[in-house]
Amino acid sequence: MTFKSKTMRPDLFQSPDYYLLDELLSDEHKMVRDAARAWVKKEVSPIIEEYAQRAEFPKQIVKGLGEIGGFGPYIPVEYGGAGLDQISYGLIMQEIERGDSGVRSTSSVQSSLVMYPIWKYGNEEQRMKYLPKLATGEFIGCFGLTEPDFGSNPGGMVTNFKDMGDHYLLNGAKMWISNAPFADIAVVWAKNEEGRIHGLIVERGMEGFSTPETHNKWSLRASATGELIFDNVKVPKENLLPNKSGLGAPLGCLDSARYGIAWGAIGAAMDCYDTALRYSKERIQFDKPIGATQLQQKKLAEMITEITKAQLLTWRLGVLRNEGKATTAQISMAKRNNVDMALTIARDARQMLGGMGITGEYSIMRHMMNLESVVTYEGTHDIHLLITGMDVTGFPAFK
Repeated sequence: MTFKSKTMRPDLFQSPDYYLLDELLSDEHKMVRDAARAWVKKEVSPIIEEYAQRAEFPKQIVKGLGEIGGFGPYIPVEYGGAGLDQISYGLIMQEIERGDSGVRSTSSVQSSLVMYPIWKYGNEEQRMKYLPKLATGEFIGCFGLTEPDFGSNPGGMVTNFKDMGDHYLLNGAKMWISNAPFADIAVVWAKNEEGRIHGLIVERGMEGFSTPETHNKWSLRASATGELIFDNVKVPKENLLPNKSGLGAPLGCLDSARYGIAWGAIGAAMDCYDTALRYSKERIQFDKPIGATQLQQKKLAEMITEITKAQLLTWRLGVLRNEGKATTAQISMAKRNNVDMALTIARDARQMLGGMGITGEYSIMRHMMNLESVVTYEGTHDIHLLITGMDVTGFPAFK
């Protein structure tokens, strides 16, 4: 059974701003955010429930994602990006995830895990070849780091490449890769013969490269997930990212992605809160709106408090990112806090809607299922706790 878009309730979303945080934003920030918000209301909200029910990514929205700056908005204009700052990037992620975490995943991966490493670690030829097409969505990319046996410990990867003289020979496998089934290129992290990690750009069509899709997901159903299989893939030497190697290279990409997720999770939380608030004013039980009861007001008050705290956290983190001062540990704190916050709000909002909360007529259950993936990917909740713990104590507790 699918929920057809014509049965969807209209997108009546109103963004909460309890502490007047808009006053901290520039006119450009608000213009960028409002354009993304309008696009989500028009292009994502009317169709996303149907696509989530079908477990299918709506490929027709890719061009629009490019037009609103959803792909590498901070990439310089000369490479096809919008040249925006980090707060603009965060606000775009917030608005896209307000629509759906899976759509934001597509945008995040393209921006922070594909375009970012090509921009930061690639050479000029690679930047000019790939970035303009990635910025418009003509090319879609994916990021190959996680392996079947190495998730939280990416340094243990076994995917490797050998120097064959005029090319590299790549072997191995990656899994849980967003965009993999239809990606045109993959930024793949693999070890050379000395065990040093490097990034390689692998293009669809290279012999021995396949991307089987992952099926039967209960989460991120409107996002395409798959594997990357490398069976003696010949990769041209000019496809090696030359300007950074070691585990710090992919982790630098994850910093950018986690930062975007910290903003994105607020969008999902806002949508659940807004839905629950509106429902609480309309749903009558015992001769009055449920919003007039103490327990429902407690839930709503806690929701708006946590959203406001998360907004302040990410705004300050965005300022630090703009100034080049944000640390990996600070980004970890925001990612962990905000996703956990969003999950709690989604669960409480679902309870407020009762049985209606599990239907596709409302967005809450979809957000809740999606956030179960978001709390795990780009570093699990527990790993981010340990990153913060190590930062404040100086003792690594990973082993």
